[in-house]
Amino acid sequence: MAELDEIIHQPLRLKIMAALNALPERQGLEFVRLKKLTGATDGNLGAHIETLARAGYVAVDKAFVGKKPQTTVRATPAGRAAFARHVAGLREIIAGSAPE
Repeated sequence: MAELDEIIHQPLRLKIMAALNALPERQGLEFVRLKKLTGATDGNLGAHIETLARAGYVAVDKAFVGKKPQTTVRATPAGRAAFARHVAGLREIIAGSAPE
């Protein structure tokens, strides 16, 4: 049975990774958009993004658009692979619990 990824398994981090993995490679989401999608507060979302970044699962790009700061988060290749393994593990659990 596949192991679930403890970093991704946390509900908010799972939402972040699901949202990022729905995008084409190298495309990211702005922090504000991720905040709306997940319903998280600024501080909570920032802390979970930092956890994912330390694991190498996301890359964070900071820039200025005009005079406004803009943070964009995207899944890395390692993050996409980890998410795929995690989803496969969930599918194994689901398949194993189905009545025969």
